[in-house]
Amino acid sequence: MIAAVQALSRWAIPLLLLGITAWGLSRGVPIYERFVEGAKEGWQTALRVLPYLVGMLVAIQVFQHSGALDQLIRVLTPFTSRLGFPPEALPMALIRPISGSGSLALLSQIFATYGADSFIGRLAATMMGSTETSLYVLTVYAGSVGLKRTRHTLATALLADAAAVILSFYIVLHFSV
Repeated sequence: MIAAVQALSRWAIPLLLLGITAWGLSRGVPIYERFVEGAKEGWQTALRVLPYLVGMLVAIQVFQHSGALDQLIRVLTPFTSRLGFPPEALPMALIRPISGSGSLALLSQIFATYGADSFIGRLAATMMGSTETSLYVLTVYAGSVGLKRTRHTLATALLADAAAVILSFYIVLHFSV
């Protein structure tokens, strides 16, 4: 059974591409021309999104390297510590909605310092898996379609991330072995 699943997974994408091509040819669709048109649209979308991505990446770097993140952690630590939320996991909760690579680096650092099986390691891993890089996703999607007013979308995304952090803490606190 395992060998069959491995073989299927190895051949899934080539067979899917072959199937799509065969279906298109059977319907008389000019496959290559449509592919080139799609590639052109993809390139144009990437060019439209690029300024938004550069702006967001610069803002993230300024936030991290200016000391604003450290100040925010210092302000929040007394409140979160009363709840039992470890201050060592707070940077993950704050960086994850902003940067996927930054939060992955934080996760690696937490694992190296505290261990993957520690409470802090499990909490950070659970937050990593249950939250989203909301600002990045919003930047890419809104930028690709030219959406200008994202106030409610941003608030909803950040609220969902906050709920995921709270639930991650609850789950790790109550269901950790």
